[in-house]
Amino acid sequence: MTWRIHDVSMPVHHSMPVYKDKADKRPEFETKADFAESGLRESRAHVDAHTGTHVDAALHMMPGADSIDLLPLEHVVRPARVVDLSYVTGAIQVSDVEALNVHEDEFLLFKTANSKEDIFNPEFVYLGEAAAKWLAEAKIAGVGIDGLGIERSQPGHPTHKALFSSGAVILEGLRLHHIQPGTYFMVAAPLKWMGVEAAPARVLLLEGVSILS
Repeated sequence: MTWRIHDVSMPVHHSMPVYKDKADKRPEFETKADFAESGLRESRAHVDAHTGTHVDAALHMMPGADSIDLLPLEHVVRPARVVDLSYVTGAIQVSDVEALNVHEDEFLLFKTANSKEDIFNPEFVYLGEAAAKWLAEAKIAGVGIDGLGIERSQPGHPTHKALFSSGAVILEGLRLHHIQPGTYFMVAAPLKWMGVEAAPARVLLLEGVSILS
């Protein structure tokens, strides 16, 4: 089979979906030089660390934990399995993840109804606390989801904390509507922003590459 590259990242622009539709989370691009005056174009980006498709570091929820620049690349450049949870409404439950035949050190990407929407839906599908704890106990390597958050209105952020406490990586804001369930080689390297709790990533899923074997 010929190998293929699937881009599962959100395009970044001012009108893109942002968490809770907050105006201060919208990216802004400022033209600092243009062709008419300078003979070239240069832009400056004003971007939230959690814009679009991004990787969270443990520092996001745990004081003194590692920032995004300390994330080992082998944790996000590796095989990953896309699983279809498009039937779920509300929270992903323990029964949903139990049915996935999860293996230790696996990186799971949840394809849900979120991927069908191009706006921020406050009722987005998320990973429930109990399911997050179950996955942490299963010693998974990471979880990705096609919502702008992996949890929704959970006091104390227990889903994030359960996964981070087990060393799992959290990847948010994927676009998986065009991706079939199965195993791919994932490249999800975040920008190397020192001391920051998250960073945007261009996430690629490679299909049919020999490294999978």
